[in-house]
Amino acid sequence: MTNVIYAIVVLGVLGGVFGLVLAVASKIFEVKKDPREEAILSHLAGANCGGCGYPGCAGLAAAILAGDAPVTACAPAGAENAAAIASIMGMEAPTGEREVAFVRCNGGTSAKKRYEYVGVKECTAATKVAGGPLECEYGCMGFGSCVNACQFGAITINDRGVAEVNPDKCTDCMACAAACPRNLIVSVPVSKKVHVACANQDKGKAAMSVCANSCIGCGLCTKECKFDAIHVVNGVAVIDYDKCKNCKLCTKVCPRDAILPVATAEEKEKYKAIKKAQAEKAAAAAKAAAAEAPKAE
Repeated sequence: MTNVIYAIVVLGVLGGVFGLVLAVASKIFEVKKDPREEAILSHLAGANCGGCGYPGCAGLAAAILAGDAPVTACAPAGAENAAAIASIMGMEAPTGEREVAFVRCNGGTSAKKRYEYVGVKECTAATKVAGGPLECEYGCMGFGSCVNACQFGAITINDRGVAEVNPDKCTDCMACAAACPRNLIVSVPVSKKVHVACANQDKGKAAMSVCANSCIGCGLCTKECKFDAIHVVNGVAVIDYDKCKNCKLCTKVCPRDAILPVATAEEKEKYKAIKKAQAEKAAAAAKAAAAEAPKAE
């Protein structure tokens, strides 16, 4: 019995000594943490979505503190929290318009299929089967990899089978873009309402053969734009949002409904009538001027 008591006492003493050693060591080797890191972390979204490219919000907070990431790196946190983080870092509050994700495709039921895919309903998996079920190698397959990646419920598959972003819910974390194997999702200014919903870079006839809504690079939108805001680049129309005024004239002349919001048939006919009237008026004015010229001589 005495031996048992001695053993317990020895173990208790050893435990106390080791505990004391560990306590002293923890103080000696303690890594001092900058209190600003916790303050920065409190202004991040807390979703750990990975959209910033860092391993969770704690990783981003450390990166911001180290100067490796901008104070605006957490898009879901919004402008107000970015300004608060800037204040913590002793910087000026960032400026700039909020951006949201946009899916560059309006194909869906208008896109032709090569075969009926019956595998795992996941976009990357679908591309492994002969490049995917669509004839258009640039088209949205609608299996929802982007939907699963979004932690904010901002993206859904619409009734036409194409991924669509709700700008009111979107935080521009771009987790959806990272999940899209066809790189169809881009960031656009939230105030801009006109977007080219096509990424097909094939030549006109080839693009036309795979989707009824594909851009064919005809350039009618470029000719119609009064602000030099849209040009055909690599076979597909691209909008310069710094110049775009949301006038929507390009949507009314696009023969393929590749520019959103898609103009109705009535809107297109009305615009054609206006253009015809303008052309006739200009021709009449030119004819009258030509008739007056000999008299002036």
